[in-house]
Amino acid sequence: MQSPIALNSKSRLRITEIFHSLQGESNRVGLPTAFIRLTGCPLRCGYCDTSYAFRGGKWMSLSQIKAVVESYQTGYVTVTGGEPLAQEACSELLTLLCDDGYRVSLETSGAMDISGVDPRVVRVMDIKTPASGEAERNLYQNIEQLNPHDQVKFVVCNEADYQWSRQLLRDHDLESRCEILFSPVNGTQDPTQLAEWILRDRLNVRFQIQLHKYLWGNVGGK
Repeated sequence: MQSPIALNSKSRLRITEIFHSLQGESNRVGLPTAFIRLTGCPLRCGYCDTSYAFRGGKWMSLSQIKAVVESYQTGYVTVTGGEPLAQEACSELLTLLCDDGYRVSLETSGAMDISGVDPRVVRVMDIKTPASGEAERNLYQNIEQLNPHDQVKFVVCNEADYQWSRQLLRDHDLESRCEILFSPVNGTQDPTQLAEWILRDRLNVRFQIQLHKYLWGNVGGK
């Protein structure tokens, strides 16, 4: 059954790429997933590995996007960027995908209001650490909007980032709200060291490494 959004909406989104790969992060790591990468981002994190999505792309209607996703024959879809919520029609796309029965996740920064996102979507919210250069952009009111199935991610550049993240966990009681992810910046923060800090401090978080980079390196589209 087609969603009424797909039939009636004239909304478009600027898309950098749509591709099929294994999920490299979050608690769905390893699952074959269709990725929709939206173009544009208002942030400029120092470790960003998708700066190619800051500009360019092509306009696609929601029905065109849906057709490409359907071709991959997977039940999992991740909408990512750039920053997906920087485009107004992103929320409409997320609802469309949920209506069509996909298990949908959204990769978003902590700098955009998540309150309008369909509650069926798993929101993977990246709270920016100090070394990202964008920590002042975090909207901490988003924390009140989190559902138990959502996830909060901290990308750790160094020990100061780790200590800052650990304190934020405590200040906002994040572990009681949703799953927490700690990820080392590829090539900057030693992953073993981060793992040892987590174990030393008895943090109830999920340590993750970007699986796709170990399989394919820093190639876009994977």
